[in-house]
Amino acid sequence: MFVSKMTLNQSSLFGQVDDLQDLTFIERPIRRSLKTAEEIEKLTVDEDLNDIERAVYLLSSGQDVQRASVIINLPNLVRQNPAETFRRVVPKVREVLHVAGADMQLAAAGSFLTLLQDDIVLIQTHTHSILQIVLLNLDHRDTVVSNAWLETLLSAIDALPKETIRQEILSPLVSKAQLSQSLQARLASCRILGKVACKFESPIVKKDLLPLVRSLCQDVEYEVRSCMCRQLENIARGIGLDHTKAAVLPELVELARDEGSTVRLAAFDTIINLLEMFDSDDRTRVIFPLVKTFCEKCFKADEAVLASLSFQYGKLCHGLSASFTEEQHLWFLEFYKKLCVLGLQHENGHSDNQVYPLELESKYALVRRNCAYNFPAMVLFADPNHFLTELYPTFSSLCHDPEITVRRTMAEGFHEIVKLLGPNVHFIHKELVVLLQDDSLEVLDALLSHLQETLELATSRGEGPGPESKLIVPELVPALAAAEQKAALSLRWRVHERLLQRYACLPRVVSADQIYFRFLQRMFAIVTTNNVLPVQREAARTLCMFLRYNRKQEQRQEIIGKVLQELAQGRSYWNRLRYLDLCEIAMELFSKAYFCKHFLIQALELVNDPVANVRYKLCHMLPQLRSTIRLPADKHLLQQLEFCVRKLLCREKDKDVVATVRKTVLELDKMDITEPYHKRHERDLLDQKKEKEETLLLEMEQLERQQSEAKLTSEKHTEKKRRDSKTGLSGTKGLSGSTSGATLSTSSGKELRKAKLARSRSLSSHPTTPKMANPDKTLKVKDSGSCPGKGKNLLPMNADEALRSHHFSVAAASSVLSPTPSASSMPVLIRSNTTNTLVDHPHQHQHRSSTLDHRSTNGSKDTQSRKLSIQRKSNSFGMQSGRE
Repeated sequence: MFVSKMTLNQSSLFGQVDDLQDLTFIERPIRRSLKTAEEIEKLTVDEDLNDIERAVYLLSSGQDVQRASVIINLPNLVRQNPAETFRRVVPKVREVLHVAGADMQLAAAGSFLTLLQDDIVLIQTHTHSILQIVLLNLDHRDTVVSNAWLETLLSAIDALPKETIRQEILSPLVSKAQLSQSLQARLASCRILGKVACKFESPIVKKDLLPLVRSLCQDVEYEVRSCMCRQLENIARGIGLDHTKAAVLPELVELARDEGSTVRLAAFDTIINLLEMFDSDDRTRVIFPLVKTFCEKCFKADEAVLASLSFQYGKLCHGLSASFTEEQHLWFLEFYKKLCVLGLQHENGHSDNQVYPLELESKYALVRRNCAYNFPAMVLFADPNHFLTELYPTFSSLCHDPEITVRRTMAEGFHEIVKLLGPNVHFIHKELVVLLQDDSLEVLDALLSHLQETLELATSRGEGPGPESKLIVPELVPALAAAEQKAALSLRWRVHERLLQRYACLPRVVSADQIYFRFLQRMFAIVTTNNVLPVQREAARTLCMFLRYNRKQEQRQEIIGKVLQELAQGRSYWNRLRYLDLCEIAMELFSKAYFCKHFLIQALELVNDPVANVRYKLCHMLPQLRSTIRLPADKHLLQQLEFCVRKLLCREKDKDVVATVRKTVLELDKMDITEPYHKRHERDLLDQKKEKEETLLLEMEQLERQQSEAKLTSEKHTEKKRRDSKTGLSGTKGLSGSTSGATLSTSSGKELRKAKLARSRSLSSHPTTPKMANPDKTLKVKDSGSCPGKGKNLLPMNADEALRSHHFSVAAASSVLSPTPSASSMPVLIRSNTTNTLVDHPHQHQHRSSTLDHRSTNGSKDTQSRKLSIQRKSNSFGMQSGRE
């Protein structure tokens, strides 16, 4: 069965091939020209005719394409020979336009506009003939053609003198504005009146134009009333402030109450545009009630007008805010809040799930989008200081709106809101994170336009540019990382590129550690794995920005090492090409010294790369690399670059690389000769500035490290001091108890007191600084004065801490004792001080030895008493330590 099917198919296929071969032998007439001989004969023009004669001939007997060509070329004919052109050609054009089609009419409208605007026509009679043609074609039956001629006339009015306008335009305008004329003629009259009103003085406008304006405002057709209403702004500015209140305002009030919604909307827009021309009394008594009634009527019944109202609402509130009472101000603010949730129907924080028709839902979404557009203006209207209580719920609702267009509009104006809030910017940190994490990429794209400004203002305290003046935004860093991931997974690589470009500002927004741990690895991944070249290059630029402003030496070294390992020495030639791209960016951002130190050598080593594309790109970059070498300091680098060039010239086999390196050699030879001095000087100054910034970053890093170490040392020192003070207080209690016991058990003899007084005077006659100068010996004295049992419980202390603790214990003990020194406690204190002094100063040792010798000759009674007091002192310390 299958064989039979195959046979059948093959036979049918061969049969079709045979039929196609038979078709090749059929002879068919082929038309080798688009025009017949007769048509070519008609299009042929005598070469002996001049330009004017040829134009007249073509307009008379030529085809439509030839006539259109003459009309388009009419300005050039006027420039060459204006008299003959207006005498012979323009009348022919006028005749042709009677029967011409739309294309020729539009071409004529453009040519006549050029004649009137470019000052080609210098004679009044010529202007008269042109304006007659323009005014004649205003009544063309085709609306597109008539509108084109009207635009020509309106544009020409700006270039025409007043007298010409009065004679040629205003005179026929009176008849065209009559009710008996066509609707199209009356609409054109409205626009012409609005245009010429600004050309004349106030008395002329009031006398000649105002009656026509009132007549058209009372027209039976709502299109005419609406069109004339929109021209009342120009009429008001033409007659001035004095007559606007009496002449224009009553017409606006009447039109605002018109039965046609388009007329009411035109009146509303005109009132908003003329607010500055009304005084405070008119705004309070006339405008506010009128606008309030208009808003209420639109909110209830007219959704189409409500869209325009919501678009103009911010301008309306600011125009009337100076005349508002507190109650009126609150009414407009509450009405705005209603517009912001129109179509959502929130009740108690939940939606009632009401379903609207699709057309009505789109209108409501447009209203909310206009409200989002006006939100910065409403923040200013409500006062930024009252944002949290008055507008924050509305702001949060708009940022969470179900319509993408609303959220996108909020993202576009987010930076304006951030500016207005100033120090209260932390109120909207949550919404910033929400917009960054939005499901729609359009919202993120809208936020990117001013993302750098938004992030810097949102994280600033307003106290300075340093990192210590930055606010910490919760979840900001994860939101930024998630936004990049979402853009990377989408097919819109341009959004991803813009996002990476904006992330270059992160060093001014978040800490270096957050960038290092959350963004750097991602930048490396994009550079090495992304398939879109512009995205890879932007990631490389952002990576260089992160490296440029990183203040930690260890992190910088690790980043550079990873760049060299994964890019310069990468296994893929694509990564090595990206290293050369990164070198181009690094030459822009870093100083010459920094680039030569970290990047240049590895770039030159790519001369041995096995892939010709890498060597080809390196050859193109050689002049840029040569410009980073500074002589004579970098002479060895110049020698290495020259060695690379020689190697390329001698060993290179790829023809494209050879051609490029030869061209590059010529550029290298001309670099120092052809470059102007001022450009080289400017580049050197810029490089010096970069080098100073890099040095400043290193100094700031060292300073921060010293401050952190000092802070850590201070904290440890404070903790030790607190512990030592507790230990010293416990030792003081034992000292005071033993001293008081010894005082009660000793005698108070006259000779002993004299000996103590002499000993005290001998000590007070010498300076006590050596005790501070040799803290080690002070520690020895302190240890000898305390019992062994107590010394085991104490923590090890440095010299200064031990000295302070010793003085604190002595001072506390002396404050407990009575003002009169006792016989048992004084010798112990004096002995320890004497021992210190004897060890440090030999001269003091001799003096105090003589004093002791003198003291020993007074009798053995004093010596025995002193020994007894020392023994009791030791016993009292032992008892105290035993209790502890």
